[in-house]
Amino acid sequence: MDRAAVFDVDGTLVDTNHLHVVSWWEAFRQAGHEVSMHALHRAVGLPSSDLVGRLLGEDRDRDRDAELSAAHKALYGQYFDRLPALPDAGKLLRRLAGDGWTVVLATSAGGPELGALRRAIDADDAIAATASADDVESGKPSPEPVEHALELAGVPAERAVFVGDTVWDMRAGSRAGVRCVAVLCGGLPRADLEEAGADAVYADPADLLASLDRSPLARGAVP
Repeated sequence: MDRAAVFDVDGTLVDTNHLHVVSWWEAFRQAGHEVSMHALHRAVGLPSSDLVGRLLGEDRDRDRDAELSAAHKALYGQYFDRLPALPDAGKLLRRLAGDGWTVVLATSAGGPELGALRRAIDADDAIAATASADDVESGKPSPEPVEHALELAGVPAERAVFVGDTVWDMRAGSRAGVRCVAVLCGGLPRADLEEAGADAVYADPADLLASLDRSPLARGAVP
């Protein structure tokens, strides 16, 4: 196996973006901040500190960032036993592994959260490695998570494709030099994803699987 299919997880393989929005909204509310759910949705996918900074500004009380992040983590943790995989997420990963791709996850999740996400996907037999938040200094849109995934797969950027659902994913993949595929199931507009670097856009994992032979992940699509 000398080509890699790198996947974001939240909003790409598991239907969690709106759960994150509600959990962050409640965390901010408990801390006395009024933040719109629309603004939160646009920020999902950023590391916690970057998300807080984007929503509260650089002049916020940074000493409370950790408190907000911990509140979000506790609230979101209530869903761990019932996180819903997106349609055909596991089938897509197994198909790619069977086609000779090294499948690697690149996610900001770590620890118990990552475990819950992997249980939801239910395709550990197809996943070769995971680049988690615990493994990198900077999260997306930094290219570091994708670059680390490529190191784990042992392939160069030109032999990899990155699949994600946010503009942060597309920017991270583009900066890492890989082809980027976007899915719309995270809730962001096609135009925003294409502007951020998506080479192709699909509705969800099931749509990508059904279109696989005509996609950047087709057999022979990576030289």
